[in-house]
Amino acid sequence: MTATFTGNRGLQLEEPLIFELDTPGSTAVDLTPPAPFTDRLGGLTRQGPIGLPGLSEPQVVRHYTRLSQKNYSIDAGFYPLGSCTMKYNPRLNERMARLPGFADIHPFQPVSTVQGALALMDHLARWLKELTGMPAVALSPAAGAHGELCGMMAIRAALQARGDERKVVLVPESAHGTNPATAAACGFKVETIPADARGRVDSAVLTARLGPDVAAVMLTNPNTCGLFEGDIITLSKAVHAAGAFFYMDGANFNAIVGRVRVGDLGADAMHINLHKTFSTPHGGGGPGAGPTVLSEALAPFAPLPYVVHDTEGFRLIETDLDAQADGTAPFGRLKGFHGQFGVFVRALCYMMSMGKDGLRQASGDAVLNANYLLASLKDTLSASFEGPCMHEALFDDRFLKDTGVSTLDFAKALIDEGYHPMTMYFPLVVHGALLIEPTETESRQTLDLFIATLKDLARRARENGAEAFKAAPQLTPRRRLDETLAARKPVLRWTPPALKDAAE
Repeated sequence: MTATFTGNRGLQLEEPLIFELDTPGSTAVDLTPPAPFTDRLGGLTRQGPIGLPGLSEPQVVRHYTRLSQKNYSIDAGFYPLGSCTMKYNPRLNERMARLPGFADIHPFQPVSTVQGALALMDHLARWLKELTGMPAVALSPAAGAHGELCGMMAIRAALQARGDERKVVLVPESAHGTNPATAAACGFKVETIPADARGRVDSAVLTARLGPDVAAVMLTNPNTCGLFEGDIITLSKAVHAAGAFFYMDGANFNAIVGRVRVGDLGADAMHINLHKTFSTPHGGGGPGAGPTVLSEALAPFAPLPYVVHDTEGFRLIETDLDAQADGTAPFGRLKGFHGQFGVFVRALCYMMSMGKDGLRQASGDAVLNANYLLASLKDTLSASFEGPCMHEALFDDRFLKDTGVSTLDFAKALIDEGYHPMTMYFPLVVHGALLIEPTETESRQTLDLFIATLKDLARRARENGAEAFKAAPQLTPRRRLDETLAARKPVLRWTPPALKDAAE
């Protein structure tokens, strides 16, 4: 591509760092000189310049506007990373979360002044229990992995309460990667159970391993291959018969909401990512919320605090003494206050605006869209397993054999076509994975253009070889990065640039 004098590409403008825009003497504001005052800093007054760049107001506005235009977002285009990173969040839910009565609430307010907020949390809990068929829910976990921790700590507390010293947790290799980390953090020894040729957990290996030393099984369903574990009821019965607990990772709950109740599958605990399944913008680290639903056996050990409703209205059980009077034995407290309240508001608003039928349709549409992609691309890309899939379509890199193009090259070329790449190299059970989650909101037209784009890229890889792919992306503000250098030696402070430190 021909380079331009300015570095700009049409109306996509090259943007220096704000320090590089420094125009000494320029300022966006004029501050009135302070009135005479008595210096009380005791010699701590700054001696030199503060080092901030000088810019006029138009320079500042243009700088940050250009930076905002470099973001790729769900509002800008299709995001095949799906609910795992960012699905569409209706604006209505954001508006409700910003109502002053919700947005300005403080965790230290007297309970009498937050009856509406506690009623909302109680209402949300009832929705979650209804959707999962579970009798109890802990709202306080702040994210999915935090919810896993909550469930496994409840399991540990239940084992301790019955004097049981089981120490082994079985985790299928098709489970989420956080599962073994959570079990290990709770002091358990983790053993991996292999997947079978269908991409599901090898149930024969799992049931053969059950024994008096097994504390729990942690199983993701639908699993990370985008497949439903069809033997799950048989497995949960076998786990319980062996005296262990059955943890179900609910990160992929978006695929089964309104269609399957995990309580009917035999789960003892499952976290629900409100931000993935219902509504809250969360890509890039938060905020999120990971309430954990619990079975009758684990309900007494749910963490503090929790909401109760009696003749005095809504109130929080916040201490072991109050819990003891309420007939429970919480394992403790997971976070400082009462959960991610703004996420609660968005999730409940989503549930109430969708209704039970709407939630069921959303999960159905998510699965339908993924299967449309799988069916349309399985002869072009290489499908890892026979369909149908759930909400994610999984492919691997066999279709790139002998082209010299890697999964990473293919994904980078997708950026030049205006798409954020899909999940790559995960799950680890297949080589060179490309995991595509379209979610429920994408139209037929959007999916058809995406499918046609992938088919064209695959054709170019076969016909033209690797050279063009190795250079991709070429149409972005920055070209192909040395990702290892960018991740391990990021240049986060502004200094006069040294080329050997630059990632590009």
